[in-house]
Amino acid sequence: MGNLLQLLRKEDSNNFKLPDNVFLDFENALPVPSDQDLYDTVEKALDKSTGILEGLRAYTGATEPIREAIKNNDCEKSQVTAWKAVCPLVNALNTYYQYSIELDKQVVELLTVLCSEPPMESLENHQALAKQFALILDFVLAFDDLKMTNPSIQNDFSFYRRMRNRVKAYSEAEEHEVSNEVANRMSMFYAYPTPMLKMLSNSVTTFVQKNQALPLENTTDIFSTMANLCRCMIEDPQIVARFQQKETVLFVLRVMVGAIILYDHVHPVGAFYRKSNIDIKSSIKLLKDQPPNTVETLMNALRYSTVHANDEETPSVVKKLLAE
Repeated sequence: MGNLLQLLRKEDSNNFKLPDNVFLDFENALPVPSDQDLYDTVEKALDKSTGILEGLRAYTGATEPIREAIKNNDCEKSQVTAWKAVCPLVNALNTYYQYSIELDKQVVELLTVLCSEPPMESLENHQALAKQFALILDFVLAFDDLKMTNPSIQNDFSFYRRMRNRVKAYSEAEEHEVSNEVANRMSMFYAYPTPMLKMLSNSVTTFVQKNQALPLENTTDIFSTMANLCRCMIEDPQIVARFQQKETVLFVLRVMVGAIILYDHVHPVGAFYRKSNIDIKSSIKLLKDQPPNTVETLMNALRYSTVHANDEETPSVVKKLLAE
């Protein structure tokens, strides 16, 4: 079966059956000829993701110049110094925002293919595209984790928006500015604690709305199947032993969590409902079985980036696991 490895039939507590011989090859999957053009296009977009994350990781902000500008509100020198410090940072934030728009387009293209067949057939027939979708999920979680832990982003952009009209008279102001329209859209983007996840969930929602002839289950089942497969892969020591890189375990766990979150955003009753196609209890327990401090951000993503975790219908045992 090509790059597929053996996986014994498993059946979770929600009666979601995983067929034989299915394994998501996140390390070596190559596109079939019919997927090559789309694969190449998405790959060009994904090539930028490492640089985006490196830039965000190195983002130190303009806290001190902004503090001085606020403290010395009537001092033009302090205002100009802060403005010159914050403008390149806003340009970087604009680069990240524009990248979210680029990813939005690629997500729709990937879903168009992945949701065109029953989920297990699709994940088997389009392994390379499934891998690329997984890489987008991984990037989204990594970006949002960095954003949530860096308050300078919001502070810098808020200062920029307050100052942009005031500094029209300053030299070099125009060359650093983004347009009002883009600034407004950026403001909405960064207002969310998890802006990339918001973009991704909006992309999926838009895809569903524009493809109403396609059953909703075609979309949600891709996410639930991917989540369950990822869980089963990590639960199987024989499969883990075949990973070529030790980082693959954490990558698969991040994809599992990303797929759960997307499912929860798109499915009417979410991922935490007792009869959900995702075995959420086993998924959380799997995360808790990992070495300390390696998956806390993923646990927080399930706690705070989902829609239905605190619903009345969520089993008390699941709420307890999330709270621990």
